[in-house]
Amino acid sequence: MDPHPTGTNPPSRTATTPRPGAVVSGSDRPRLARHVRLGFDRTRQRRILLHPEAVVVLNDSGAAILDLCDGRHTVAGIVSELGARYQRVPGDEVRQFLARLAARRYVELGHADTHTDGDGGGDTDG
Repeated sequence: MDPHPTGTNPPSRTATTPRPGAVVSGSDRPRLARHVRLGFDRTRQRRILLHPEAVVVLNDSGAAILDLCDGRHTVAGIVSELGARYQRVPGDEVRQFLARLAARRYVELGHADTHTDGDGGGDTDG
């Protein structure tokens, strides 16, 4: 699930992202940072994460995780959703992957207590 960056960008600090080495909890609600987009590289035939100063080539499992990073799904919900699709989804690997991306400021982690407008049910429809 490790992304392969092809560029670098110095990290900036925001209130919704952890410091490097921080633990991602099951109740965090990851979303792509505003300056980051998911895309598809036709040459590589791979999903990519586009950043103004970098391109990250994703493997299939990394792309599947990031597809669910919409700010509504919790990390536990992402693990559960992927578990329904695939036989085995190690939750600790999903959290480590998201922690690495958050440390690079590609993903922001909102907290469940900041989303008090509902219980999170039925949030898979965009």
